[in-house]
Amino acid sequence: MILVKTNLRTQAWAHVILFSSDLALSWQCLLDYYHLRFQIEFNFRDVKQFWGMEDFMNIKATPVTNAVHLSFFMIHIAAALRRSFSVAPAAFSVLDLKAYYRGHKYLTEIIKLLPAKPDEFLLTRLFRRIAELGSIHPISASIP
Repeated sequence: MILVKTNLRTQAWAHVILFSSDLALSWQCLLDYYHLRFQIEFNFRDVKQFWGMEDFMNIKATPVTNAVHLSFFMIHIAAALRRSFSVAPAAFSVLDLKAYYRGHKYLTEIIKLLPAKPDEFLLTRLFRRIAELGSIHPISASIP
């Protein structure tokens, strides 16, 4: 399929050629597949970078299948968790999410060591502070 891509602002144009080995595929379906291609590539990048698909050492079919499915499952869980924060998804990355929950785990373990549980106000301040230590894009710019 050959498309003419036109920049509406400058009126510059270029040809775009889309290929498929499936000759029976309709042009609408081929165009939809190309639109999905970049999201699929981003998912594979995230799975390798954040959820261990690059590091696992399995060689048998079942453990490989389980590792791949778990990695892609984590992509969906992370996306749902990122949407639960009142921050734009682009401004709250997977690294921020991991730092947030790592901070939560650290604070939980520290509180277990204390002789008495601190009041809720102090816990909230501590949690915000610790949860944002490793984040790239802190949720709140300043903590009172």
